[in-house]
Amino acid sequence: MSSMKHTSREPPQAIRGADEDLAGTANEVHGAWDDPLKLLKRYGIRPDKRLGQNFLVDGMALRKIVDAAGLSGDETILEIGAGLGTLTRELASRSKRVVAVEYDRRLVGVLEEVLAPLSNVELIQADILGLDLGVLMGSGPYRVVANIPYNITSALIRHLLEAPNPPEQLILTLQREVAERAIAEPGAMSLLALSVQLYGVPKIVASIPPGAFYPRPKVASAVLRVEVHERPVVPRALISSLFRVAKAGFSQRRKQLHNSLSAGLGLPDGAVRAWLESAGIPREARAQELGLKEWEKLAMLHVEGGGGEDVRLA
Repeated sequence: MSSMKHTSREPPQAIRGADEDLAGTANEVHGAWDDPLKLLKRYGIRPDKRLGQNFLVDGMALRKIVDAAGLSGDETILEIGAGLGTLTRELASRSKRVVAVEYDRRLVGVLEEVLAPLSNVELIQADILGLDLGVLMGSGPYRVVANIPYNITSALIRHLLEAPNPPEQLILTLQREVAERAIAEPGAMSLLALSVQLYGVPKIVASIPPGAFYPRPKVASAVLRVEVHERPVVPRALISSLFRVAKAGFSQRRKQLHNSLSAGLGLPDGAVRAWLESAGIPREARAQELGLKEWEKLAMLHVEGGGGEDVRLA
């Protein structure tokens, strides 16, 4: 049986039916994902638009996601957004242990029943952004597989990569446009690209069509694989300043960088121009044109100038 941990004393709000038994045999459970509409109807659940719920229902897409992780069978997996358990079951069959986190209490009953035959799955109902990953995953290596809504993409990536014991790999299914932003190069950089590339090497490894989900989203999705560095490419002592400076720079991305930095950091324009000159950055440059090395130079100048208070990306 899969274990179940609740972060709240309130009971799950799934509505159980009495006319079917999805937990009868492992084979029956494995096939249940093939008809998510029937499963949702049985529990009286409708996908919640506020949570960005789009359940994976296509077998080929499912295999693309799991194949992207390159599992050998010995891995520990943190799955974020277990949904109806379709991906959870496949991950459990190819790895040593799966910690499946689901935010929506209504899905707990579905997952408990569908995952019941799997002894290597631990199911946790919680908001992943509120969990201490060091406590949850311990000190050993693990990988993350997640189908995440747009509205928490940046916050979730930051939460994972800034953890004391970050995952060694991320496999994220997200909007194609967001995935493309994460792999952007200088000329089209963003805060998301900067935050991902600071901690790892991102690559789009598969495309997922809208029809692979229920309900069908309006846009295509992509599988983004991030191989996480053993340590960030910028010294840890500079990371707070780097993000503070970058947040100011991207706050007015249409403006030249000296204007956005001056406004965002509350510094005289002349001082910022001196920074740019010292860092070898053209005065007419814009934030999206800089790479990590340029932001590192600006962060160092910021620290030398007395800045450096902690800041997090918006």
